[in-house]
Amino acid sequence: MIRLTLAAIAAAALAGCAQEAAPVYPQAGWASYADPQDAGFDAAGLAALEQAVAAGSTQSMMVVKGGKVVFSHGDVGPAEGSYIASVRKSILTMMMGAWVERGVIDPGATLAALGIDDNQGLTDAEKSATVRDLIAARSGIYHPASNFSGVTEDGPKRGDHAPGTYYWYNNWDFNAAGGVFEELTGKDIYEAFGEQIAAPIGLEDFDLAAHRENGKTGDLTQSRFPAYHFFLSTRDLARIGLLMLREGDWEGEQIVPRDWVEESVSLTTPNEDMNPARYRDSGFGYGYMWWVFDPDHFPAPFHGGYAARGHFGQYIVVLPAGDLVIAHKTAPFQYDTPEEYAAGNVTWGEMQALVDLTLAAMDE
Repeated sequence: MIRLTLAAIAAAALAGCAQEAAPVYPQAGWASYADPQDAGFDAAGLAALEQAVAAGSTQSMMVVKGGKVVFSHGDVGPAEGSYIASVRKSILTMMMGAWVERGVIDPGATLAALGIDDNQGLTDAEKSATVRDLIAARSGIYHPASNFSGVTEDGPKRGDHAPGTYYWYNNWDFNAAGGVFEELTGKDIYEAFGEQIAAPIGLEDFDLAAHRENGKTGDLTQSRFPAYHFFLSTRDLARIGLLMLREGDWEGEQIVPRDWVEESVSLTTPNEDMNPARYRDSGFGYGYMWWVFDPDHFPAPFHGGYAARGHFGQYIVVLPAGDLVIAHKTAPFQYDTPEEYAAGNVTWGEMQALVDLTLAAMDE
């Protein structure tokens, strides 16, 4: 059986377009197309995209084709807050890759073998969960998380499912994965991010001191594993998306191991096995803390694609078939009612409409 890698899909897309022979990467800043037709885009289609973006709650958005900007809305640089919510989880998986390759992190290691426990104590069955189970949200550990998610709290009861057998979007898993990363590497998450990703790919707005001061939060009486929040600009999210699109390569340097990128964005959990059940409505499946476009639920332009998704409408969408990265942010806000939240949020359905308009603007 022939297996197409994400690199092969992207290469095929490039071969059919009038693009540069070698992959393009941003330098000190992003390069933009002088004429959208040079990127295979129709100006009228991009005008329709701009109208739709401006009518919603989007703070800023970038569309990158072939490593150059074809569309930009709002201030894509540092914005007040710059909170990326659960996009943090996808970033952690990227960071793990180099340590997996070195043998420092073993995805198959159990929590028992690593000596991982929590405040209420984990059972022997729960400790049989592996690191891979944590990053796939399949640990079967329904211990309280240190931070509220609105999903973890409504989950199964402890002992309902054996490790590895059931997907549940679970903040305990994600936070514990951060704790495992720091314990095994001996590195603070933000320090490691700066060294492994921010510096090599030239993030323009990453502030290590601000992350150390404000990043980790949570009620540590509930769980010893805090959330590890990130604050990144739209243009830096686009660089992270481009790094993934290029299968972890940045100008010839393999920042994230290629095999790990492919494994991370493969369908570990298909759409029909997603939980809570409402998560199936979007058509996504799940990989290792990346949302994967299940090909049974999306048309061809989405095949091989994946996304990082965060509260309020923070997104990185990567579509290798079109050599596209779309980065999107909203401004986080305080809300007391579902109506107030809906007024400022950009749901995935609304985001997909913007992605669809982007694809419709391509006149290839």
